[in-house]
Amino acid sequence: MIIQDVINHLEQLAPLAYAEDFDNVGLLVGNKNNKLTGVLVTLDTLETVVDEAIENNCNLIVSFHPIIFKGLKKITGKNYVERVVLKAIKNDIAIYSMHTALDNAQQGVNHMICEQLQLKNQRILTPKSGTIKKLSTYVPKNKAEQLRNALFSAGAGNIGNYSNCSLNIAGTGTFNPNAIANPVIGKKGETHLEEETNITVTYAKHLESQIIETLFKTHSYEEVAYEITTLENKNQNIGMGMIGEFHKAMDETTFLSHVKTKMNTGFIRHSQFINKTIKKVAVLGGSGSFAIQAAKAAGADAFVTADLKYHDFFMAENHILLADIGHYESEQYTKNLLVAYLTKKITNFAIILSKTNTNPVKYF
Repeated sequence: MIIQDVINHLEQLAPLAYAEDFDNVGLLVGNKNNKLTGVLVTLDTLETVVDEAIENNCNLIVSFHPIIFKGLKKITGKNYVERVVLKAIKNDIAIYSMHTALDNAQQGVNHMICEQLQLKNQRILTPKSGTIKKLSTYVPKNKAEQLRNALFSAGAGNIGNYSNCSLNIAGTGTFNPNAIANPVIGKKGETHLEEETNITVTYAKHLESQIIETLFKTHSYEEVAYEITTLENKNQNIGMGMIGEFHKAMDETTFLSHVKTKMNTGFIRHSQFINKTIKKVAVLGGSGSFAIQAAKAAGADAFVTADLKYHDFFMAENHILLADIGHYESEQYTKNLLVAYLTKKITNFAIILSKTNTNPVKYF
């Protein structure tokens, strides 16, 4: 195997197309074509983590957080970021980061939190827009079925629990091939009328290259007429945060104790009690203050997240219990998720869970 083979598996779980614009994801250090010797999975890539990779003969580090977030103008080893990059390059170790691509994945960071808390009926808290594309093309009537099926096989036409979805409209197309054209039907210099079918399908944003490749490979015309539109429809399978329910409601004190135990945190900052039982719970790993209103609108009794500021707690407004469990604590089980996933996909290489605790926050 080569490093790219592992990347292909990771991008099936969390396509980079769904990472936030501000983020820096993907292969940050190393050569994707190098032979793979082993994979080390971590939350953060620190110098000690690179040492751990060296000790375990792993030349690929899969890290949730990107070690390179802002542009590096110099690499002299003056700070921990530069030292990590230098050590990785010196030892021919690649570093791949997933970050918000995995945050937005249906089976990603927030799904793992729900699993830890034993929440059922999970769904995305803030569905993402701009991730659904629409393709409209025109094909001779007798070639429509062939093209339609090819697009379906490439991943187009899936809407929720339905597949092979398309809209087909009959019409008449006209064209006049010039002197250097090579028309499949019709004659050069003559306007031709053809019974055509206008095929429209939707597809997930990350599939665009293979959808377009299939369109051009299968379409019978020399010049393929097509239109692509980005839809603003919310994608119920992609987005930040999740919301789920306990099998049985619990009081607020029991709930916080449950979260403390299941998320392995010794410290929870929370808003004032709202004197109601907790059953429906929203979660968002990492900094989640931006989703407080979404959690309230979804009818959540509590919202488990991290990095809440002083004034964020006022936003509870006696409608929801806000629980800040710590940034590291909210994301710590992400590496377990990745190890389990890669172990199922890759059986002939060691997928190692990093033993390094990278939490920079300590409690006294």
